[in-house]
Amino acid sequence: MKQIPEHVYRDSLYEKLFNDEDARACRDIDEAACREVPHNFRRLLTGHAASKLADALASPKTVLTWLLTGIGAPAALVAWLVPIREAGSMLPQLWIGGWVRRLPLRKQVWALGSVAQGLALFGMAVTALWMDGLGGGLAVLGWLALFSLARAFCSVAAKDVMGKTMAKQRRGRVTGISSSVAGGIALGAGVLLAGLSGADDRTMTVSLVALAGAVWMVAAAAFARIEETPGETDGGINGIAAALKSLRLIVDDPPFRHFVISRALLLVSALAAPYYLVLARETDTGGTLLAGLGSFVIAAGLADLLSSPFWGRFADISARRTMQWAGGFASLLTLAVVSVAVGAPDLADQPGWYPLVFFLLSVAHAGVRLGRKTYLVDLGRGNRRTAYVSVSNTVIGALLLLSGLLGLLTVWIGTTGLLLVLAGLGLAGVAMAQRLPETQHDA
Repeated sequence: MKQIPEHVYRDSLYEKLFNDEDARACRDIDEAACREVPHNFRRLLTGHAASKLADALASPKTVLTWLLTGIGAPAALVAWLVPIREAGSMLPQLWIGGWVRRLPLRKQVWALGSVAQGLALFGMAVTALWMDGLGGGLAVLGWLALFSLARAFCSVAAKDVMGKTMAKQRRGRVTGISSSVAGGIALGAGVLLAGLSGADDRTMTVSLVALAGAVWMVAAAAFARIEETPGETDGGINGIAAALKSLRLIVDDPPFRHFVISRALLLVSALAAPYYLVLARETDTGGTLLAGLGSFVIAAGLADLLSSPFWGRFADISARRTMQWAGGFASLLTLAVVSVAVGAPDLADQPGWYPLVFFLLSVAHAGVRLGRKTYLVDLGRGNRRTAYVSVSNTVIGALLLLSGLLGLLTVWIGTTGLLLVLAGLGLAGVAMAQRLPETQHDA
């Protein structure tokens, strides 16, 4: 088995964090990449932490929603924030993947995509300063669409670069530790927001979005410094033909098909979050500080800070079980939230209730996200990994767009009824994930 050279391994951050008997062993990567693992670990950690912090500072579920409402955009536009942000970054990946596979080095795609995301956020901030109402809202959504397109390039390249530069049973902890660091900083930002609750909301949210853009530039610099060895390429491949060929993986590759179905059903942890906020507004907690933007930013940041290292280590042991445990927790929590909203409204009316359950849901979502990312990286090798990422994200992106139609159900079954539907789908996803093979101990 390949090993990290002694002189590289010693006195490194990697050694301090992985002080175990086989920390120097490299599995599933080549000899040249093995020598660079400690250095790349630090760069990946920095880049991931910066990107996750930027995501927290410009979250569509909280900050961007406050931004649109602050400039007087119609409520109908707010409903498009999450679909554009998520589906817009996933749908193009089937075609982008064919192009990325032609490149022997893919870190440049990751770095340039990060720069583009930062520039798009700067555009949002400037727009929010100078435009109002429908025009301002549409302009912000336009910048968000560009942001999502740049994110699509990053997503395809990122998992492949991670798979080429970091050994198995280390990848989950890269993401887990970086999420924890970012969560801690985001927690501080939430506390600051709470302390500035009397300040102008528009100035506050614009500043957060601009800061997120600057943090993306830091991430780009870290990703550009990764030492990546040339990998497998598909020279001259036709993007559309590659996309159609890749879609065959859903039919021809049972483990991958089961993963995509499981991931789709486990979207409960992402889709339920906005409806927790809707319930919070419906109960009207009196406009207290705990019901404001700062409380939910604090909840999300605290969740990443406390839970991500655990989920990352768990994912390195079994990414499949990580998805199951976290998805099951999200589903059962959602059932509990509905039960309280319907059966114990006095408890639901307490100012701290919805920030608390939002925190718990964020803990679960961190686990689902870390589990499925680690599982997908470990499941594929070489160009198949890139195909897995692009096909999976494209399919999930399409489903996310369709999920917007679920909101129509609230007309007949209300917010609590929709949450029950999502919880049921999540439990089905937990059962489906049981069919997935373990990947952590493959050679």
